[in-house]
Amino acid sequence: MVVKETFRLHPPVPILPPREAMREFKVGEFDILPKTRILVNVWAIGRDPNGWKNPNEFYPERFEGSRIDFRGPDFNLLPFGAGRRICPGLDMGATNVEFTLANMLYWFHWELPNDMKREDISMEEEVGLACQRRTPL
Repeated sequence: MVVKETFRLHPPVPILPPREAMREFKVGEFDILPKTRILVNVWAIGRDPNGWKNPNEFYPERFEGSRIDFRGPDFNLLPFGAGRRICPGLDMGATNVEFTLANMLYWFHWELPNDMKREDISMEEEVGLACQRRTPL
């Protein structure tokens, strides 16, 4: 659940590689013509209030009892794309995240320093080439 929620809020690639429409179709109210380049904003999909309750909140329990999978069949969670052009590194990427998280939880004792409260930690992000916290931990 934690890995799914992490991929929802922080996809490995925020915008999928461009695709090209092969035939005419509609997306909502927009007509997409053949040869149109299409970019899928995975970051925005993961934070869409129409698809997620409290979309900017890290809440892994939202996946409890859910069959939503990041391996492609659910279009509101697409960290690695979907279909025939899904990322070939999906298994390696997901395994590395799970392995790293498991090792960090196993080998380190996590606590807040000097009577700091959880509410005192700023998790606000800063935009740049890579996302990072505005205030380092």
